[in-house]
Amino acid sequence: MSTRTFRITVRGVFDGLSSGQRAELLADAAEHDVLRAAFTPEGHLTYDLAARPAFTFRFQDSGDEEEHILEATERAEEAARAWLAGRGYGYKNLRSSAEDLSQAPLGKRQRRAAARKDA
Repeated sequence: MSTRTFRITVRGVFDGLSSGQRAELLADAAEHDVLRAAFTPEGHLTYDLAARPAFTFRFQDSGDEEEHILEATERAEEAARAWLAGRGYGYKNLRSSAEDLSQAPLGKRQRRAAARKDA
């Protein structure tokens, strides 16, 4: 049995931020720029509060079976909620999506490499 890698994206919208919280997020915006986006075990947050109040957390997790993706998604959502609650940030419309990378289609380069290996 092989280990599967899961990528979980948790999205939402900041809600009811105070002017101090907004200023805090804007001050830290460079750390959370979408150009730095990465899937990490602890979760990586991106947002552009100057453009819109939406945010995205990206998590990477793993499991041995396909069903473990549900548990990984629950852990990611809980981690996102805990991060937001720990800072007192209000939010709404929290939703998530997950992908099992073992089920992802191969890209063009990966297909070529696989064809060369089989030849």
